Amino acid sequence: MTVEDLPLSGVRVLDLTTVIFGPYAAQTLGDLGADVIKIEAPGGDQTRHVGPQRHADMGALFLGCNRNKRSLVLDLKQAVHRSALWRLIDGADVFMHNIRPQKIARLGFDADNVRVRNKRIVYAGLHGYWKHGPYGGMPAYDDVVQGQSGYAGAVGARDGTPSLAPSVIADKTAGLMAVNGILAALMKRTRTDVGSYVEIGMLEGLASFNLVEHLQGENFDPPEGPPGYARALSPGRRPHRTQDGYLCMLAYTDRQWAAFWALVDAPDKAADPRFASMASRSRNIDALYEEAGAFLRARPTAEWLDLLRKGEIPCGPVNNLADLKDDPHLQAVGFFRPFDHPSEGAMTAPETPYRFDRDSLPVRRHQPGLNEHGRDVLQEAGCTADEIDEILNGEEGDAS
Repeated sequence: MTVEDLPLSGVRVLDLTTVIFGPYAAQTLGDLGADVIKIEAPGGDQTRHVGPQRHADMGALFLGCNRNKRSLVLDLKQAVHRSALWRLIDGADVFMHNIRPQKIARLGFDADNVRVRNKRIVYAGLHGYWKHGPYGGMPAYDDVVQGQSGYAGAVGARDGTPSLAPSVIADKTAGLMAVNGILAALMKRTRTDVGSYVEIGMLEGLASFNLVEHLQGENFDPPEGPPGYARALSPGRRPHRTQDGYLCMLAYTDRQWAAFWALVDAPDKAADPRFASMASRSRNIDALYEEAGAFLRARPTAEWLDLLRKGEIPCGPVNNLADLKDDPHLQAVGFFRPFDHPSEGAMTAPETPYRFDRDSLPVRRHQPGLNEHGRDVLQEAGCTADEIDEILNGEEGDAS
């Protein structure tokens, strides 16, 4: 797929975000074809120093959410650097940051000022909390938001003790929501020729994500029952033990459960009124998982997977993180893509979830070294040679 064929080809994004929430969103825009300019403070994004690394400033966590970007270092405390950013804003389609509202306002780059300068720009504020609420402007990280959003409490309702997911789900969920909002604002601009201010809250994002299934009886006013989706909160909703390991299986529809009971030769379970319909299974979910799990313990995992798949009952192995590269489906679709990084050498990038016209979205740009593209980006913004030298202070990275 050529650059011109990519969905966001021609869209320029100024990415002033750090850590994961914003960089993951910006990387997704870059994967979709946008020209993403990652504007970093001196010293760079903190994630440049997190995880295994071959060279300084290129930590594994940074590599995971900063491909398809260019890097420019600006110290926004300096007037000449702020001036350069304003020039970049003049030619940008999207301005996104996760700086706390009061801090971005002090720098002069709040939504009102930026949108006066460029009325077509989509201004995206990626905040921990919507700024008009009592938490507005407070610092937030994934762990905190997992707790505040009800996620950790839902785990506690199931397991007896609150716990965090072993993944930064608040950051990544909110990041994808930020992409949705930015794309919607770009679509609106095609009709109106006017940009938008889009505010994305991490707490609001994960809370809304959780409550899709967990609002339950509180969908109604007055409530028709407590919050909490019984199937998701059942202690039995976990990988099932087999004779030699574990598997995940979810018979869900009436047909799938009928096929499962036939497979395990349990016609009495198929006739059990507790399990006969979606509604009755929901009311007796703990018993259902206990009964099904007892049968699954009788045979090896591979045998079950073969039988369940033949019965068109959704199932799969329990992969460890290290198993993913050997998964036959991921291998067959070329999910792990090799590429060469100019400083880091041989690298692997996971596929995106998208294919357009049967083509994958390419790794067009390697993860940038700190300030690697500073001179190029500033030239494109119309800065003079003297201005560029003053901004870069002779400390630019290797130009690409």
